[in-house]
Amino acid sequence: MGYRLLSVRTACIAGAAALVATAAACSSSSSSGTASPTGSALQTQGQVKSGGSITVLESSGYSGAWSNLDPAQDKEGAALQDFNSAIYGQLFELGTGGKVVGDLATGYTFSPDAKTVTITIRQGVKFTDGTPFNAQAVLYNWERDLGPVGIANGLAPNWLVAKTPAPKGAPPGTLTPPVAGAIQVTGPYTLVVHQIAPNGAFINQLFDSIANWIVSPTAVKTEGASFGQHPVGAGPFTVVTNVPNNELIVKKNPAYWQAGHPYLDQITFKTVGSDEAAYEALLANQGQVYEDMSTTQLITESAAHFEVENNLGTSPYDLQLNTAVPPFNNPKARQAIYAATNFQPILQHLFGGRYPIVQGFTGPGGICYEPNVPGYQGYDPTLAKTLIQQTGLDKSTIQLGTIALSTAQESSQALATQWEALGLHIKLSSWPLAGLITAFTANGGKSWQSMVQTAGAYDPAAAIGVDFRFNSMSPFSGVHDPQLDKLLLQAQGSTDLSVRCGFYNQAAAYIAKNYYGPFYFAFSPANISVHGVFGPGLTTPLASVAVVPTVPWEDVYYNP
Repeated sequence: MGYRLLSVRTACIAGAAALVATAAACSSSSSSGTASPTGSALQTQGQVKSGGSITVLESSGYSGAWSNLDPAQDKEGAALQDFNSAIYGQLFELGTGGKVVGDLATGYTFSPDAKTVTITIRQGVKFTDGTPFNAQAVLYNWERDLGPVGIANGLAPNWLVAKTPAPKGAPPGTLTPPVAGAIQVTGPYTLVVHQIAPNGAFINQLFDSIANWIVSPTAVKTEGASFGQHPVGAGPFTVVTNVPNNELIVKKNPAYWQAGHPYLDQITFKTVGSDEAAYEALLANQGQVYEDMSTTQLITESAAHFEVENNLGTSPYDLQLNTAVPPFNNPKARQAIYAATNFQPILQHLFGGRYPIVQGFTGPGGICYEPNVPGYQGYDPTLAKTLIQQTGLDKSTIQLGTIALSTAQESSQALATQWEALGLHIKLSSWPLAGLITAFTANGGKSWQSMVQTAGAYDPAAAIGVDFRFNSMSPFSGVHDPQLDKLLLQAQGSTDLSVRCGFYNQAAAYIAKNYYGPFYFAFSPANISVHGVFGPGLTTPLASVAVVPTVPWEDVYYNP
């Protein structure tokens, strides 16, 4: 038996790399669940075939840029989900229709107050170095993730953190001190997680989190600092070659726990420089899959040659307004921006109208999606002109920033053109990821005015969900409102989905009422595959954990 106290902090920074750079499942109304066996979500297309190999192309601007495949050292965030899931597998997978799919864990139980979660681990599994996969191995990983290694890398998950406002009198954006929770090993294959506040979203928060990917404790101790270059897990594949930022080759794990899986003998993950380069490579048969294509014209052209899967978006873009500084500490100034903003022509021009415009922090692929939020201020240029003059916005210059990616920059330019036509003066700025994080956090978060960003996840309570942009403790939020914090905490606290959605609907209406930031569209890039490749998220729909789905590579097969 083992019992350890762990100190953790908020997970705001944990999701920064994943979300800023791009970006029980469904929180079932039951307090317990036996996860569906992995692969049950697979919708067979054509005859399943074992064997063969494929090359999966990964963009150098996101998933194709990796430096370290040790989850506790992962500074690229969810961008590395393909590699980590292939090597380590997952405790739980987010399957088709939002089902919890059991991989290396088989079930979970919530206590009546939703503070305690009991998880059962699959028996008879070993890491590829022969180390037993059991509750102690999971505890070792979670201590490592939540302890000095994960903390030092800004990656500690937030399961044990009470989402309470900063102490009275503290400056806006102040993070609360770390707090203690506990993880207890109660049997060879059983862990009990004791949280300090009710949290019915615990299983959902595992998806795409470093805590969902379990590494071999023996290999970590043996390899030391080089483990990230020579990773060892219990997943469907083992590493053959790892050349960071270039190529990762994995081969079938012959001892994988699920009989007959994985189907493929080998996968080569290869970095490409752009959507255009990936498209040309597919045409030349130099790859079989390209994930996360966002260029509208190429998505359209791909449909004539390949399979195109547009998974429903869960991560809307939002226009963040910094309520801590002028001019957007004035609600009327914020309302003016709502009324001055018309996303429809921008969406049509830049993205071919491919994605739905939303009014809240969830997308159609996630839970608690609400297409129309009561009280949401829509586009009204006449009202906008009136409010702009009343608040004096026309006599100052508004700073509008975003990440240095072409679509984000083009969107910002289009917004600036709209606003300037109504009498506003705009200064545009953009930064690479590190500079963007600095822009958010400099001077206690008071140096920026407005930002075009993404906010959202399959479950709003996930680390890169609504809290990332709207919780008072987040360094990436422009909002510091204890009442909103309370609603979000109440929404997270229940295991009943209807109760959770009720609070999230209240939170969305509250954001709209206070004009905390208009929402744009629910972005979800397309996955492109040559004919003959089949698998969840590639050729059949799969819910996106955040911006993109986590493909279960053990279920992918190639029958050309």
